[in-house]
Amino acid sequence: MTVFYLAGALFLLANVVVALARVLRGPTAADRMLSGELMGTTAVAVLLLLYGATGIEALLDVALVFAILAAMAVVTFVRRTWPEDPAADDEGESR
Repeated sequence: MTVFYLAGALFLLANVVVALARVLRGPTAADRMLSGELMGTTAVAVLLLLYGATGIEALLDVALVFAILAAMAVVTFVRRTWPEDPAADDEGESR
């Protein structure tokens, strides 16, 4: 079973390379952010697979921290990129 976990982690690391290429090439900021989110999610999955292979419990804590950071990055990106109330921007009003 350990070999299966390590093979899965290696496959996911190849997925990170593809996401990194998209970050470098992506035409819009949203494409780059989505690729960054993919890398964060993949990092969590790799850490969980490594935990399954090795049994080191600290990997669970690190995976949880990465998951929280990835969620916070997406929320921050969305709040900075899109307006809070699109209807107010169309009418010239603000909150």
